[in-house]
Amino acid sequence: MENLSRYERQWILKEIGLEGQKRLQASSVAVVGLGALGSVSSQLLARAGVGKMILIDRDFLEINNLQRQVLYEEADVRDHLPKAIAAARKLGEINSGIVIKAHASDVNPETIEDLLEGSDLILDGTDNFETRFLLNDYALKKNIPWIYGGALKTQGMAYVILPQQGPCLRCLFHAAPPPGQFQTCDQVGVLASVAHMIASFQGTEAIKILIGKQHEVSRKLWKMDLWNTRFEGLEVLSLTEDPCDGCRDQNFPYLTREAGMRTVTLCGRNAVQIYQSHTAEINFKELAARLAGRAEVEYNDYILNILSGACRITVFSDGRAIVKGTEDVGQAKSLYAKYVGS
Repeated sequence: MENLSRYERQWILKEIGLEGQKRLQASSVAVVGLGALGSVSSQLLARAGVGKMILIDRDFLEINNLQRQVLYEEADVRDHLPKAIAAARKLGEINSGIVIKAHASDVNPETIEDLLEGSDLILDGTDNFETRFLLNDYALKKNIPWIYGGALKTQGMAYVILPQQGPCLRCLFHAAPPPGQFQTCDQVGVLASVAHMIASFQGTEAIKILIGKQHEVSRKLWKMDLWNTRFEGLEVLSLTEDPCDGCRDQNFPYLTREAGMRTVTLCGRNAVQIYQSHTAEINFKELAARLAGRAEVEYNDYILNILSGACRITVFSDGRAIVKGTEDVGQAKSLYAKYVGS
């Protein structure tokens, strides 16, 4: 175990203590989504001394991320880095004494078991309810605490889910809304300080859980409007009287596996993600050579970009791709098949 002097200002807090610090160093946290929320919460926990961090994000960096995603710099955008890779590099420079695993991957029913294996707690940094409900089912099945968070415009929301100790996300919201029903920050914007405050709440509640003080975790659903200085804690424990079928019957529909190709429109992004099950990783050098003369291609160790007219196809080594410049699923699949393969 490394010298604890790094964390002295933390473990001298009576709320944490030396034993609490040692517990943090023996714990493992998965941060799913490394945007506005995840880039803050992951940094807080890395600096706090969480022993192992699993970083997962399906996206790559763009210049408009830098307004609120504090781990990244312009050089990361120029280098076309996936967020997970850039985050791992930065956190490794912040704290070389912790173990960091980075996955530029999509969390879905096929991948979630492998990606989250070994985690003691899950932090939500995602931007869609489909993935949140998937995390919720996984956490209930594995009896792992997880902390929901969201931020949009000047408002934010956060809630701690402790399996078997109160309502889960499905108890609160019943089902993931259809894509496009709710606005996204790409459509209406987000105030960076709101996301940072929600992430700070997530990080603090995570520390309480990891040091064995679950009894001090807030059991309210917290809502805030930072611009108008409004904070509200909603009592939700009464929902345990009529629990969802996940809490009641161990039914986890979002964990149902689906084989083959799946697509999802990234609302507000003018993009479509395509997930293709593969048995082997894509060799970028070979793919670039195959596309020579047919399209403009650039690649690094992590992603390969293909320019086709107004569309850009960003391919990841696991066969997943984000087709930017269209929300037409048919067009996106056609471009994927044309340049990458079916």
